[in-house]
Amino acid sequence: MPELLDDTAVARALEDLPGWQRDGDAIVRTAKLPSFPAAIGVVDRVAEIAEERDHHPDIDIRWRTLTFRCSTHSAGGITALDVALAASISEQIDAAGTREASV
Repeated sequence: MPELLDDTAVARALEDLPGWQRDGDAIVRTAKLPSFPAAIGVVDRVAEIAEERDHHPDIDIRWRTLTFRCSTHSAGGITALDVALAASISEQIDAAGTREASV
């Protein structure tokens, strides 16, 4: 089972993840994409990455606004798997061209 990150490790990881913040036992990012198809394209690419890694985020889709929550449920909190997945999600969001990102 992956090891939980302590508060200091999570804070350090978030320094390298612009737009992400801690929300309890998860790290979260909300991003507004230019269009609904762009948002769904990001979700599709994130789904492929998640399947490859067998580690899946919670995703909320509201028209062109996406919210991603990363937590390792089996470990009960945030692990290195979540940090790595968050970085990959950010790459996909940035590649799609957000209009604005909110946290």
